[in-house]
Amino acid sequence: MKGIILHGGRGARLRPLTHTGPKQLIPVANKPISQYVLEHLKRMGIKNIAIVLGDIGAQRVTSYYGDGSKFGVKIKYIDQGAPKGIAHAIGLCEDFIEKEPFIVYLGDNLIKQDISGFVEDFEKSKCDAGFLLAKVDDPRSYGVAELDQHNRIVRVEEKPKKPRSNNVFVGVYLFTPQVFDIIRDLKPSNRNELEITDVIDRLVTAKDCRITHCFVEGWWDDTGTPEAILDANRYILDSELQSANLGEVDKTANIKGRVFIDRGTKIKKESVIRGPVCIGKSCEIGPGAYIGPYTSIGNRCVLRNTHIESSVVLDGTYIDSNMRILDSLIGENACIKGKDDLPIGHKLVLGENSCLSVPEKQ
Repeated sequence: MKGIILHGGRGARLRPLTHTGPKQLIPVANKPISQYVLEHLKRMGIKNIAIVLGDIGAQRVTSYYGDGSKFGVKIKYIDQGAPKGIAHAIGLCEDFIEKEPFIVYLGDNLIKQDISGFVEDFEKSKCDAGFLLAKVDDPRSYGVAELDQHNRIVRVEEKPKKPRSNNVFVGVYLFTPQVFDIIRDLKPSNRNELEITDVIDRLVTAKDCRITHCFVEGWWDDTGTPEAILDANRYILDSELQSANLGEVDKTANIKGRVFIDRGTKIKKESVIRGPVCIGKSCEIGPGAYIGPYTSIGNRCVLRNTHIESSVVLDGTYIDSNMRILDSLIGENACIKGKDDLPIGHKLVLGENSCLSVPEKQ
């Protein structure tokens, strides 16, 4: 079985970070979101994978994943360019798929549940499509599935204002090559995209199609907003982080809880770290820094005289400011400096190479 990871889209809700790079490469616990997807496919035995690229940061994706060998998979890249819909992206993969069933996984979806059993059952069955569903409190931002009394999908709605159910489609789809005939016959929506919900609707309403589904139990996240990324970071740090100190820690520093410190990182004097915290390679933390729970700090970062917690800091960031930074998402090579005497916390979303300076009081 082959896999497809969709790595396009504009990521409008994650701007300004997505002005310069794809949302799927934003790290959670110091690992790109789409790497969790790739590793999930590999655990299911799916090692022949196509990554469909968008028009933002495609070269960053190919540079990071290469031919896939360092991840134990084989990767083929397919260019979509400007976003024309999920169905359009799938349609571009017809030659790659050939005549086998396949799985499509949105590159910004994180699912904790092991779905290998569902995938294996689909391969053995004579079904034409399989879908993951989840129950949510507010389904208005999702594709919604209505089920009948026999637990069959009978209706599909895209982001309805008045949803008929709270069952939504999670971004994992199983298809047979028959789906390419449906995609070729689609007309663009009012967004000028080929919609995946239109594909699903045709499959559901066709008399000769067999559809299966299962519900995701437990945690999942589509990481489409800064808040969702921070939630995912908290969850993974809570559930997966292992303590390790591969760097150097000054004897006056105070570290408690589960903390991972990577190679080349120096924790300087009078710094305090309260886990769960993940710190990347070749960082300089302190002097006088406080790194609070649920914070991930990328590689080559410098944080001096800093109070930060429940945040994600990307590679190369420099912070030398006593402001309290909370629930923030800070892009690569960003710079924050200056003194802030206010006791309140600041929630920041900073793009790549941005600079925030706190003016000194006269």
